[in-house]
Amino acid sequence: MKRSVIFVHGTGVREDGYNATLATVRAELHGLRPDWDVRGCLWGPEHGAKFIPGDTPIPGYAASGGGVREANRDADIAEWDVLYHDPGYELRLLGLRPAPGQGMVRGTPPSKRFLSAVRGYRPSPELLDRLDRHGLRADFTTALGSVAASPEVRDAAGTADQNGYAHRHAFAKAVVAATLAEAQARGADALSGPARDALLAALSSELSGRSRALKGKVRQVVKTSALRAATRWTVDRRGALSDGLLPKIGDILRYQARGDGVRRLIRRTVEHTPGDRITLLGHSLGGVACVDLLAMERIDRVDQLVTVGSQAALLYACGALAGLEYPDELPPHFPTAWLNVHDPWDLLSYTAAEVFKGRVYEVEVGNGQPFPPAHSAYWANTEFWSAVGEWLG
Repeated sequence: MKRSVIFVHGTGVREDGYNATLATVRAELHGLRPDWDVRGCLWGPEHGAKFIPGDTPIPGYAASGGGVREANRDADIAEWDVLYHDPGYELRLLGLRPAPGQGMVRGTPPSKRFLSAVRGYRPSPELLDRLDRHGLRADFTTALGSVAASPEVRDAAGTADQNGYAHRHAFAKAVVAATLAEAQARGADALSGPARDALLAALSSELSGRSRALKGKVRQVVKTSALRAATRWTVDRRGALSDGLLPKIGDILRYQARGDGVRRLIRRTVEHTPGDRITLLGHSLGGVACVDLLAMERIDRVDQLVTVGSQAALLYACGALAGLEYPDELPPHFPTAWLNVHDPWDLLSYTAAEVFKGRVYEVEVGNGQPFPPAHSAYWANTEFWSAVGEWLG
């Protein structure tokens, strides 16, 4: 039996913090179970708190230091780090968009046109020469086939518009990311950022039609891919002080108001994850979202749940848990194997065994940190991983 683990991060997390934590989680779990596949579910950029860039309706916000964006270079690096580990991430986001209104469609529907373009694509001699110069032709061929056949491409096709520029560029980015991940796995030297971007521009241009220069909508797509668009948030000194608080507090408020997007992304990640059985590992608000989803829906392959520093029991007890109304009991389809880990010094973690009687196994650990560092110190705590390993059996 093959098992996979999906890590669902908590409140206030964006790409850079997510990448570091996922690497730690993956390394620790592989130390416990080397054959398990460990995946991530990055929901913060797309479904977390954000302000629309530019003018804010809050008087004096920008003047007091708020709304400063992170450097584009740093954002690009963090995004590519996500894609190297999960090439289909942007395509998965596109697949969750509402389907565009088509009106009277003549000829081939946009979804079929997109699938035909990417699955029937053959690189030009010029692109093959570029790949050969970097020693990447074989890696590219493997990546192109795997991405084209992926469920992410299939699902994204349903939301393609008449031009499909964003979808084709996301496909190109997934192929480039998968190519470089293949090369890294076999020990090849890493490609420089500019060389990678040039390869992406060439591939995206070919997928959009060789006769079309990268301008207008295509150029805009290259500048603002699905993931870049998702990270265009200008966060909450009054203003600068609020900038630091918004992702954490704002994520919770936004989830309470519009949590369905996070839950749909978790579900879609499960659907795209291999394995006969799946364990959901949810931290903080990510654990709340996992509890909500599993209480609302039966997801057959998910038979284990681990919540860490989670507020699920508190929200349930005060009638604020979206998936279960207090005092209703968890439905029979909810996983019987549920581990909840908390640290008394982590003020955002709550015990669950007395709230969900008979349905959850409780473990208390000491992270050795005051709050708020205690809330994110689980991953470096050997006591935590020992408890997880013992529970897994």
